[in-house]
Amino acid sequence: MSNTRTNHSEWNEHSERRELARLLPPPPHPEPSPSHLAARRDVLLAEFGRPRPFSALTARWRGLVVVAAVATAAAITAASLTPDTATSQTPPPPATAASVELLDRIARVAYAQPQPPAQDDQFTYLRTVSHSRSLTEAPDGTMARSHLTADTERWTAVDGSRTGLERRDGADSRVPAAQGSLNSPTYRLLTTLPTDPDALLKLIYNDTRLNHGSGSASTTGADHQAFIAIGDLLRDSVVPPQVSSALYRAAARIPGVVAVDDSVDATGRHGVAVAQVNDGRRFEWIFDPATLRLLGTRTVLIRDGVWGSAGDEVDSTAVLVQCIVGAPGERPPAEAAESSH
Repeated sequence: MSNTRTNHSEWNEHSERRELARLLPPPPHPEPSPSHLAARRDVLLAEFGRPRPFSALTARWRGLVVVAAVATAAAITAASLTPDTATSQTPPPPATAASVELLDRIARVAYAQPQPPAQDDQFTYLRTVSHSRSLTEAPDGTMARSHLTADTERWTAVDGSRTGLERRDGADSRVPAAQGSLNSPTYRLLTTLPTDPDALLKLIYNDTRLNHGSGSASTTGADHQAFIAIGDLLRDSVVPPQVSSALYRAAARIPGVVAVDDSVDATGRHGVAVAQVNDGRRFEWIFDPATLRLLGTRTVLIRDGVWGSAGDEVDSTAVLVQCIVGAPGERPPAEAAESSH
């Protein structure tokens, strides 16, 4: 008798499972379409109107069917409110292992550099050569591309308290005194930045999110803007070694960073690079393959567009000298200039 009751109970449960399998829709595929969800809802609602199948179910299974119906209806609502995943932007992957390894090596080289003696009455000196493209609209409505080249020297007060000098292609202009910011730092401000990569990256993200974060009109996004901000700091400033090292380690934590085997700066020097892709362009930081010193930066098209064809260079900069000098207009000795880069 005991076996009969057990078998009978098992048969009832088996029957209920088969009945439930008949009534419930099959397990959903990932991201079902709204039309499929609507069809499943119609089947469930129709089954609710049939008393006979449900009368054979226990209260436990009836509850499960109700929950499934509610979940299906909720999925239909969510599907109607969720943007099309085909057009939504996919978050970039983490930095590649090759880029993280390269940035770690670069960071160790940067950390080992001597700290330049810098007094508040001195000036940072930067010399760069750059190439860039510009677009102008022709009378017939087509876009014409032109190429620009600039040889630039810039002297900025270490503490920002005195007027500096910029000399571009031989023409001089004043650099106003300023206390500096992350977008236009003085050397003294850079010495106050965190040397912990996580704390430094948080500071940079907080600054970039003001204009490029969620809710802004920016199309670049905070990750890419953080990469650009760090590159600008390293290229356009004399950065203390410990901060420079921390900036490279911070960059290794930014999503979407990759390594590039070969790149070339504005003076034709070849090197290895780390880069990030955004809006059809690859933004590269180029390093000497032997010394791992920063050679410069460049932007390359990865697809055809108004700026040119895939593989074309949009802009490039070669960093020739970064050092400390005594006054605006003063250049470092040739040996110092060579050792500074």
